[in-house]
Amino acid sequence: MDLEISRNRKKKLGQLLREKEYLDQSNLEFALAEQKVEYRRLGEILLELGYVTQAQLNEALALQAGIERVELQGVSIGADIIGLVPAELVSKYNILPLRRENGRMMVAMTDPFQPRVTEDLRLVTGCSVRRFYADPKEMENAILKFYGSNVARMLDNLAPLERTAEGAAEALANGDYSPAKLQELARQPSLVNLVNLIILEAIEAKASDIHIEPFEHEVKIKYRIDGILIERSPSSKRLQAAIVSRLKIMADMNIAERFVPQDGHIEFTGKNGRVDLRVSTIPTVNGEAIELRILDRSASLMRLQDLGMNEQCLKGFEQCLRKTHGVVLVTGPTGCGKTTTLYASLNKIYSPAVKMITIEEPVEYQLEGINQMPVNPKRGLTFATGLRHILRHDPDIVMVGEIRDKDTANISIRAALTGHLVFSTLHTNDAPGAVTRLIDMGVEPFLLASSLEAVLAQRLVRQICPECKESYKPDETLIANLNGSMSIDPDTKFYHGVGCNECGQTGYAGRIGIYELLRITATLRDLISKKPSTDQLLKAAPPDHVSMVHDGLDKVLQGLTTPEEIFRVAKSIGEDE
Repeated sequence: MDLEISRNRKKKLGQLLREKEYLDQSNLEFALAEQKVEYRRLGEILLELGYVTQAQLNEALALQAGIERVELQGVSIGADIIGLVPAELVSKYNILPLRRENGRMMVAMTDPFQPRVTEDLRLVTGCSVRRFYADPKEMENAILKFYGSNVARMLDNLAPLERTAEGAAEALANGDYSPAKLQELARQPSLVNLVNLIILEAIEAKASDIHIEPFEHEVKIKYRIDGILIERSPSSKRLQAAIVSRLKIMADMNIAERFVPQDGHIEFTGKNGRVDLRVSTIPTVNGEAIELRILDRSASLMRLQDLGMNEQCLKGFEQCLRKTHGVVLVTGPTGCGKTTTLYASLNKIYSPAVKMITIEEPVEYQLEGINQMPVNPKRGLTFATGLRHILRHDPDIVMVGEIRDKDTANISIRAALTGHLVFSTLHTNDAPGAVTRLIDMGVEPFLLASSLEAVLAQRLVRQICPECKESYKPDETLIANLNGSMSIDPDTKFYHGVGCNECGQTGYAGRIGIYELLRITATLRDLISKKPSTDQLLKAAPPDHVSMVHDGLDKVLQGLTTPEEIFRVAKSIGEDE
């Protein structure tokens, strides 16, 4: 080991990066040429050009400096060592104490060259420091293992908050919910940091929602990740009023109103840019429950071809997007990716020669070159009233965030009949259900038959984690159920995720869509004008029509998801195939 360290110290940075295969020779030569002109450090130039990441550069610099690498998987650290270095320091510098020998602290670091880290550690522990380099992902998992999540640590530290609020919490316990007392508690610096940390942790976990739910003895904090609720460390009941009040202040809500549902909005700046949070409160028997929907504006919009549609569905849907007029609907429950599909569709067909206007609640992503109008019911701007005014602006394409009532449905239909292409969403279980739902709303069947072009129904299913994916033999009952839906070869390989640190031991990472496209043919138009049932519509669908369940099972056979995941989602589709 000492000989290897000695050899690495004699090597140049570029050579070490090449040996690690982090950098190719042509990029290295270009960066070296730049260095001769700019007289700057090679590492700075490589980072600026995007040829290497900070983590890759740190690893190479550590090798060059003779700093030994330590593997953190399976490492054992004593409680006395963990107790020497506070969590705040661990989080600030992304470090982990390993052991102490003869007054010297061995510390793993992802960036051993931070200027103050060794001095701060010496002051806190009273020990000199020996640096080790550790892989960033291993470090993240090890810190979580030995110190817990940031939110969990902070909740522990904030347990005695009521004593630091100069009687505010005691007053709340005695029933004094005056705005002054609530404001006093909610503006405690440590409480402000806790709420910010809850939001940041959810964003980093790529959660779509944060749920804060009060119960008799505790307050549960849950994140919805890949469509599944994951419970985090619960908060003390003592902090309930403070957390709720802080969020209501941030969302510009009435802090003193506790018995009526409220809606608000928070603009939050995360590590990667601005994030919008849609906030909703409801009163429960144990206090106010809060739900925060996370709309990450820094996330890039997905392309239509990356959503997971099969080739036939994608081709058929793109044909509908090229229509000059008509109604195209995307259906499914809340949180199934309908808006993402519509945004991807608008991006696909955008042209400066075409005027596009949307009306949404809220505007989740800002699209370049497209006029977007947010709904504002408090000022009388609903989907129906906004749509009426949009049509006076001579649009070619209109997107209505959601058809909720008869007025919006009728205006959308008439807009399509007068030469506009209209996109919208609807809450139905499947594609044929959209037709019967609109007729039930009061839309005239003959108008719907003339204007509707296609209905795309969708759901999101979790994808198998690529890091722990392996083949397995499913239960025979499961195979029998699959054979009831489609013919399965006995030798077919099935895959699932066994669970790892990358996927939080769930076996899944990320989501993909399953789709059902119902294209409106001449046969279906005749049928729609006669107020058909859902079953009648399905029987009259084109021969190549593929249901959502079959599309999902096809993704199982491709090794993208699991049969269990399809059956979980299929229950909400209401199909029995």
